[in-house]
Parts: sequence; structure tokens; C-alpha cells
Amino acid sequence: MMQDPQPDFRPLPGHAEPLAPGLRRVLAPNPSPMTFRGTNTYLLGEDDLAIIDPGPNTDSHLNALLAAIGTAKVSAILVTHAHVDHSPLARPLADRVGAPVYAFSDASGGRSPVMQQLAQSGLVGGGEGVDAAFVPDLRLADGDRVSGNGWSLRALHTPGHFGNHLSFAWGDMLFCGDLVMGWASSLVSPPDGDLTDFMASCRRLQGQDWSVFHSGHGAPITDPMVRLDWLITHRLAREAAVLDALADGPATSAALAARIYTETPPALLPAAARNVLAHLIDLHGKNVVFPEGPLSAEAAFRLT
Repeated sequence: MMQDPQPDFRPLPGHAEPLAPGLRRVLAPNPSPMTFRGTNTYLLGEDDLAIIDPGPNTDSHLNALLAAIGTAKVSAILVTHAHVDHSPLARPLADRVGAPVYAFSDASGGRSPVMQQLAQSGLVGGGEGVDAAFVPDLRLADGDRVSGNGWSLRALHTPGHFGNHLSFAWGDMLFCGDLVMGWASSLVSPPDGDLTDFMASCRRLQGQDWSVFHSGHGAPITDPMVRLDWLITHRLAREAAVLDALADGPATSAALAARIYTETPPALLPAAARNVLAHLIDLHGKNVVFPEGPLSAEAAFRLT
């Protein structure tokens, strides 16, 4: 059994927990190996609120959010990305509180040209947990601001975990969705996930001083720069392991994952294989590896 990465992080689902003046978190009741304790929904403001990542479409979570909102006005519902644990409750909540839903795009937006081409080919699979029906009322470009009474958020397009992924800066705090988490590294599953973009987004965040990251799952990250350094180093180590394994001859992403992720429970190896595929596509873009035959999830790759 894997060790609990954050044993002290056990918030009560449905309970509005204060995190900072003007900021509360309500945990959704959707724990899983991919969501940890569940999805963090954030309520920013006092009498005029922004709701960040409304979460899964369940009656219990909707009722918990409505109770936490109380008589306050909701000016904005903001979605970091269109995964089923983050975005589906946006529309039902919007209908109840009369607020617009903001996001970068629908579920297919924000992909790099390479990932757009791979999505159209249908050969790399993916699509795990995508909220394909998601459509925002208003689209936010990189650098756009959304403001209410007592708060202002700046949108940062931070693709990598997902093409339409936004983070929201509140002063020197960042709501970073699933790009950065303290309890695990993010899944990067092409064509929705893009490792080239993931590394660029992490390095971009290194360019500003942050006090804390509030992520989509898990406890607040109080050492953001240390965590970003760890994520980048972790991915570079995975890349080195992929290249080392390919030195023995061509292999598929699934075979490489089985060799590299030796401490990963068998149930999580398919997700590990998706991460390896993301590395292989990134390395292919750098002309370091190439597939034997068409680029696909099942292709064997060899060193250039």
C-alpha cells in the first residue's frame, strides 16, 4: 500500500473551511486515486463571491456550496479546466445563483498544433475524464482579469495537464488547478495533456514570487517554488529513465511504464503509461526518439 502523502489533510466534505481572510474551501465528496480526498472548490470574497472550480455535478456538493454562499452575491464561476471532477457543476450552480461561467474555452481548446493533429488522428487515445459538454459563458484569454467587490483575479493560461487549463492569480496567491499539486504529480495524457506545454507552464510560474498555491486537490502548497523545482526535476528524471530504457531497444509506452514505474500499484499503471506516452511525444518533437510506424498509443519507439 502506498504511503499517504498528506496524512494531516483531512477536511470534512461539504464544510466551508476558512483558509485566509476572504477565502474558504469546500471539499467535494469525490475521493479517488486520481482526485485524492476530492475536488477543492474555492469561495473567494465576502458579500460578493467568485467560485473557483465548482466540481462534480452532485446534489450534495451543490447543496453544500449553496449553503456556504448563503445570501452573498456570486459574480463569477471560474473553471480551471474541463475535467469531470472540476467543471460539470458549473452550469447547475450558475442556474441557481445567476452568475456567468468563465473559462479559457470548451474542452477542446488550448491544444498545441501537435496535440490538435493527434486529436484529429484518433490514434493516441486519451479523453480520460473529459467534460466534453462543457461550454463557458465567457472566455478568458491569458492576462484577462475578473473582479468583484474586494477581489480581483488574473487569468494565466497554463496548459499541460489539459489544453484549456487556466490558473488564477490573487495577488501573490495562485489557484493552480491540477497543474501543480502537493500530494502527487499531475497526469499528462495526450492529446488533452501536453508535456511540452506542462514544462513551459511550470517554468513560467517560476518567474513570479508566490506565497501559496491552492490546487485542485490536496492541501495548500506553502512552498510553491520548491514544489515547482521538484515537478520539473521529477519530469526530467522520468525523461532520463525513458531514454535509458530505450537504449535497450524499441518499446511501447506501456512496456516502458512497467519498467520505470516499479513502485506504482498495477491499477495505476495505465495512467503511468499515458505519462510515458506524453514524454515520448515530447521527445519525438525534439527529434530524440521516433515511432516505428504511425505515431500512436500502441507504437513502439526507438532512439534516433
